[in-house]
Amino acid sequence: MFLKKIAMASVVSLLGSTAFAAGHGCSIDARVSIVGNEFPAIQTVGAGATECTGGEVSKNLTADHQKINLAGMQGNPAEYTTAIVANSSIVALMNDDVIRPLDDLVAKHGKDLKQNQLITINGKVMAVAFMANAQHLVYRADVLEKIGMEPPKTYEDMLAAAKKIRDMGIMENPVGGAYKAGWNLAQEFNNMFLGMGGQHFEAGTANPSINNEMGVKTLNMMKALSEYMNPDFLTHDSNATNAEYRAGNVALMNMWGSRAATLVDAEGVSDEVKNGFAIAGPMTVGGGDQAASTLWWDGWTVAKNVSDAEAEATFIAMTHAIRPAILEDGEVAKQAVWLIDGYSPTDAAVGVFAAAQMNTTPYPMLPYMGLMHTALGAELADFMQGKESAEQALADVEAAYMAAAKEKGFL
Repeated sequence: MFLKKIAMASVVSLLGSTAFAAGHGCSIDARVSIVGNEFPAIQTVGAGATECTGGEVSKNLTADHQKINLAGMQGNPAEYTTAIVANSSIVALMNDDVIRPLDDLVAKHGKDLKQNQLITINGKVMAVAFMANAQHLVYRADVLEKIGMEPPKTYEDMLAAAKKIRDMGIMENPVGGAYKAGWNLAQEFNNMFLGMGGQHFEAGTANPSINNEMGVKTLNMMKALSEYMNPDFLTHDSNATNAEYRAGNVALMNMWGSRAATLVDAEGVSDEVKNGFAIAGPMTVGGGDQAASTLWWDGWTVAKNVSDAEAEATFIAMTHAIRPAILEDGEVAKQAVWLIDGYSPTDAAVGVFAAAQMNTTPYPMLPYMGLMHTALGAELADFMQGKESAEQALADVEAAYMAAAKEKGFL
């Protein structure tokens, strides 16, 4: 409930807030080393931190950030002084005790941070959030007009529209999705499963609860959608899916708000694709009214295994990187739904705001959810390729999860 409160307040309460005056310079006297994802809003934050003078600021922004951030913070001293995380990836860092509480640094240097930017876990501030995110519908309005259909509000509508687009010879594979085997495929399952009314675990326990009717329905819907995707869909992450859309090959897809915002700004996108580009809220599925999506925040942490001087320099640099003055750049303002004072929603924020207004479930911030996510990513590809039944795939997921959860002491 707490996380849902944060996610909802963060996304919705910033309407109409006013910006501070432009920020001043940033001076630090120790090393700052950043690891994080690579999408435009995070690139902006990384670039902002490098504006600080007096100490060396380095950054490693990569799609593989979740494979390297924990290992890079376990050493003493840690390789990275900060990891940019989300409500999923902070859990692994908390479990291994590699990030520090920030309350003293907030008191000293965080006077301009909003209360709903402070991610508080067990009474301590463990991260500073700077943006909200969700996956939602991105579509080609011109293509839907050609087939005489409204933007889909359900995944069943999406399938019907995809069939009509193919049958009319407009596109062969009109559906896009970040279905790359591993993290992305697992996340698409999570979205759909929650939309079906599923819960990953038995209430109040770490016992898995996905090998059931809702789990089977989820996989069958994912398989049905994949029939309208590029045959190589199991290799397509967000970058590859967006490339398909930009190339004019895709008319309907579930995409991150942080990616959708700048989707058609890339070089070489045709006017037809640019003019047809449109965004809507998340879809529902299976006759339910729960969005088949998850609400997220992205923010930054400070490593535990660094000197107090490096921790302070990191906090100063990262706070500078998310100061309200960055929103004076219109291109930056539309990169995300910023949880920064002075943010005014842009047209690109429609999907994330719709997700908040639909009471979309925040990604489960549970100590063992990462193990479930990993198991889903490893075990679902065989079903998607037609090599095993949905029930067998889900049994494999539960077995893999339980082995990992027992090893970690959760079961």
